[in-house]
Amino acid sequence: EYSEGLICTSGCLSAEIPDLLRVGRVNEARAALDWYREVFADAFYLELQRHGGLDELEPINRQLIRWSEQLDLPLIATCDAHYLRAEDAEAHDVLLCVQTGKTLDDPKRLRMTSRDYYLHSAAEMAELWREVPAALTNTLEIAERCNVDLSFKGYHLPPFSVPQGHRPETYLRALCEEGIVQRYAPATDAVRERMDYELSVIHNMGFDTYFLIVWNLIRHARENGIWFNVRGSAASSIVAYALGMTSIEPLSNHLI
Repeated sequence: EYSEGLICTSGCLSAEIPDLLRVGRVNEARAALDWYREVFADAFYLELQRHGGLDELEPINRQLIRWSEQLDLPLIATCDAHYLRAEDAEAHDVLLCVQTGKTLDDPKRLRMTSRDYYLHSAAEMAELWREVPAALTNTLEIAERCNVDLSFKGYHLPPFSVPQGHRPETYLRALCEEGIVQRYAPATDAVRERMDYELSVIHNMGFDTYFLIVWNLIRHARENGIWFNVRGSAASSIVAYALGMTSIEPLSNHLI
């Protein structure tokens, strides 16, 4: 905390290696660097940032550039962008005040170190990092190594392993059968009819695995004393009730 108030610092300073360099723990920073080199091999880059009001970034940048030259490690120059245009700085300042419950005339309010936390143009970045141009061209190298599929077709759920002899829909039904026995005494025809109907809808929509994943997360949370909340979109589901995902019994409460 500075005398004039709280200052938002660059995200680069929060990274492990720059943070160690900032407090003079150079040997520990080098050890961390060597660990990352070993683990990530040719996918490890040293990040450089430069922002007004953050003079402590300069010695960090110099050390990172030296290590880059000594160890043949690629550099990447980035900009900590919190808003799109330079003229948005004032609006962002106001939003910070709203977020933290402060006013613009409060000297101790949270604020940025300068007005340059916007998305810089290519020309601005080239001028800012003219001494290490490769740190900018490496952004293209990283982009070309990315393989992102943003297809919106189908569901993209993580795999969920079910016991041998089961498919997701049969395992979900087995869990529900166990659940209604515990939840209802006895499990009436109305209970089973409602459960069968819901399971058919869940299966036809391709949501068997989704329900199993949420059930597993909640089971883990309950067993480990972790607080959790209920999915509102399934609060009236007897399947969710049988699985212990919600404590709302739908039939007696006349929930559809």
